[in-house]
Amino acid sequence: MSLSIYPSVDVESIHALQKARQAYLPKIPHLLRDPFALHLVSSDEKCSVDEKIKGFFPLTCGQPLLKGKKGERRETKPLQIGVVLSGGQAAGGHNVIVGIYDSLKLLHPNSRLFGFLDGPGGIVAGRSRELDLTYLDSYRNQGGFDMIGAGRDKIETEEQLNASLATVQTMKLDGLVIIGGDDSNTNAAILTEYFKKRGCATKVIGVPKTIDGDLKNSFVATSFGFDTACKVYSEIIGNIARDAASAKKYYHFIRLMGRSASHVALECALATHPNLVFIGEEIAFKKRELSHIVEEIAELICKRSQIGKHYGVILIPEGLIEFIPEIASLIKELNHILAKDPYLDVKSAHEKLSSNSQKSFSSLPELIQQQLLLNRDSHGNVQVSFIETQRLLMELVEAEIGNRIKKGICSPKFAPIHHFLGYEGRAGYPSNFDCNYCYALGLTATQLISHGATGYMACISDLTKSPQEWGVGGVPLTALMYLEVRKGKEKPVIQKAFVDLNGRPFAELERRRKQWELQDEYCNPGPIQFFGDPSLTEQVPLTLLLET
Repeated sequence: MSLSIYPSVDVESIHALQKARQAYLPKIPHLLRDPFALHLVSSDEKCSVDEKIKGFFPLTCGQPLLKGKKGERRETKPLQIGVVLSGGQAAGGHNVIVGIYDSLKLLHPNSRLFGFLDGPGGIVAGRSRELDLTYLDSYRNQGGFDMIGAGRDKIETEEQLNASLATVQTMKLDGLVIIGGDDSNTNAAILTEYFKKRGCATKVIGVPKTIDGDLKNSFVATSFGFDTACKVYSEIIGNIARDAASAKKYYHFIRLMGRSASHVALECALATHPNLVFIGEEIAFKKRELSHIVEEIAELICKRSQIGKHYGVILIPEGLIEFIPEIASLIKELNHILAKDPYLDVKSAHEKLSSNSQKSFSSLPELIQQQLLLNRDSHGNVQVSFIETQRLLMELVEAEIGNRIKKGICSPKFAPIHHFLGYEGRAGYPSNFDCNYCYALGLTATQLISHGATGYMACISDLTKSPQEWGVGGVPLTALMYLEVRKGKEKPVIQKAFVDLNGRPFAELERRRKQWELQDEYCNPGPIQFFGDPSLTEQVPLTLLLET
């Protein structure tokens, strides 16, 4: 006899939505429906390459842009491909992998796919597992990178490159697909050159991934994961804005992911209509100091208080602090100082700074000073994700409001709350756009290897059209590179894309931001829609629509 007062409930190990998403069939381009009839051919469109880049990649520079077109059916042989997830999570990564698998099996049933475990370090160490249909099916249209794990290891030393070469040769891989951001695809270019130099036949293909949205150019319209992350953040911002308008007593300072560029902040602002949003690239262009930003926020709060509004929503990009001129100079100095002595305390760091940087450093709250001294990333740069910029602005604005009240300038009620929207957006269910996009990227990566291409990034074009009309192709990784100084040396890297202040998305923000300041035009886009009206389920990023 059971002693429990509660009835027994059969709790499924997975949620009903999880099952429903597993059953979703991504829409794919017509060009990819018959994998035997797709031909990837050289395009007339030229890819310019910096002459200095050729010195680093003499064997792989100068390759043509490839575009897909229908042709005669061709015979294919069994392929063995390895795939690795590199860097932080981005929704849709699993669909790239299942796209590779499905395409491999269509081309030849004896083809095999291997996943390297826990990122690029798995290639170096030779840690992998074969991916079969039974294992892969549970990951279709699911978020996260837990299928094979990810990592941020780099493959750049002679020892690492040689170990990677030994791994792909031992496994007899025809191809290696590296799914990652700008640094990960730089790794792909380095591996391609090294393999060619050593006479290795393994082809290397990159896939554009980052929620920050800064891996884009004239060939790559957007990176995968950006759409899903922005939709997740926009839902939360919309909820917070509705709460602010309901409670009528809180100012919400919301920091959004975006390590270098402000694409996420711009996309979310266009989707939710906050009272104020800062775009890092605009701050840098106008050379606005921290005090100017604080004054702008305080002025907004005073103006809203005069019409009886003591609440609001302010969006802040993660990398904003590095766009503020005097703080950027401070961080540059600190990076140089900490490269020699990484364990400095606040007092010692202050003593080693120049007079201008000392002034900037002293103006910051002690907590922010300490955060600026935290461990550096692999390039020796400050890790801005550890700096609570939203809290910095909140505290400085609070002090400025206090000064204004003392001087009798204004007397607003100011109750601030700060938030950081980061990891929430990286591993959720991918939007239908990201499901379709990632699956097509996986199919394209396989086709590139099947056609013998190496040193390319898989790319999909015409993304604002229906998926069936998307174009497919590949762009040489070296065509996306430039030289950047890292740790005192020039290194070739994939170039990041920053918000274009002359582009249509920013122009749309400029057109509307003034009316958002005092008029509460908050927009609540709600959760990601997976089923029903195509106008809701097939939405593409707003910035992508405006750019097209």
